[in-house]
Amino acid sequence: MAKLTRRLLLAGGAVALAAAGVGGYLIKHPRPAPIGFDITAEELARARALLSRHPSIDAHAHPGRTFVDGAENLSGLVWLYAKLGTFEKRTIADMQAGGLTAAAFASVSDFQTLGTAGEGLTTVRNFEPGEAWASYKRQIGNMQALAASGLVYPVKTLADFQSARAAGKPGALLTVEGGDFLEGRPERVAEAHADGVRSITLMHYRNNELGDIITGTPVHGKLSDAGVAVVKAMNAAGLVIDLAHASEATAMGAIRASSKPVMASHVHVHSEKLHHPRFISLDLAKAVALTGGGVLGAWPAGVGIVDLNGFVDRTFELVDHVGIEHVCLGTDMDANYKPVFDTYANLPLYVAGLLKRGMQEPEVAKLIGGNFLRVFAAVQGV
Repeated sequence: MAKLTRRLLLAGGAVALAAAGVGGYLIKHPRPAPIGFDITAEELARARALLSRHPSIDAHAHPGRTFVDGAENLSGLVWLYAKLGTFEKRTIADMQAGGLTAAAFASVSDFQTLGTAGEGLTTVRNFEPGEAWASYKRQIGNMQALAASGLVYPVKTLADFQSARAAGKPGALLTVEGGDFLEGRPERVAEAHADGVRSITLMHYRNNELGDIITGTPVHGKLSDAGVAVVKAMNAAGLVIDLAHASEATAMGAIRASSKPVMASHVHVHSEKLHHPRFISLDLAKAVALTGGGVLGAWPAGVGIVDLNGFVDRTFELVDHVGIEHVCLGTDMDANYKPVFDTYANLPLYVAGLLKRGMQEPEVAKLIGGNFLRVFAAVQGV
């Protein structure tokens, strides 16, 4: 049997993943994604100058795919995907090239239970006892090591965003996608906070103890009692509640239970022309925005769009739905489905596209960072 090397995986594995048609983490989309609009040197310079004046924050991302490092007991193509490895230095260099202030560095709580189904991911097995917590601790340890190595600046407080800019390093905001690691135990929220985690996405691709996912068959039909307790514990600890991937009933329950603004970090809204299992209703979008002043992350997944110009369109659509005060960036970088914004080096192009369409600098500043910072400050009680 031929030795399975990283070179063979990169050459053959990516082709296999793309040919299989699976989405989420597993699509190997060619870089760079098309831009789709013309830009002058002056327009690009204006965008770079704006980024130099205002903080920019990606509310949901997996820079360099740190979450796969050391993962065990994986299934099928998810195992192959993990063998492709991590590339944090490349993404961090892209952050610096594009002028990004900070990004969420998200671990994936249910990663080891996932498999593929058509174009999406699904849970293929249950956790073994203690496995979810052990996986979380491994992933968070790897994230913490990035800061310890000096590659990124750890972001835990509102002031740390500015400190990262002053240090000339991309800020790393530790988050967890999926509340599975909590195992329904609200007391674990405080330990996650002590680990440096500042946001938890309650659901991912597995119905867990807290509630139901948007892409599956409901089990609870609501935010569970354990979910209510976790929401209140997150409010008390100062963690941002993220409702992306949650069913509408679960998300609405979290909005009602929370005393602080919430976030749906990477979503879009159903329209007459386009529906997708990961899109949300206009009612839910408005509830996130208007109940406490939360934010929705503009999400550059290749669902109905094929280039960066389409992401600019989609951003304006989201602004039209909920208002400029309630939209932020949520790129799902390095783990997105057919991404049309696939490198932070293109952040100035995205900003230039917004300006070219008539968005004014104060509005762009809110969208790329200001709105998220407002919610972060409110959640932390600053």
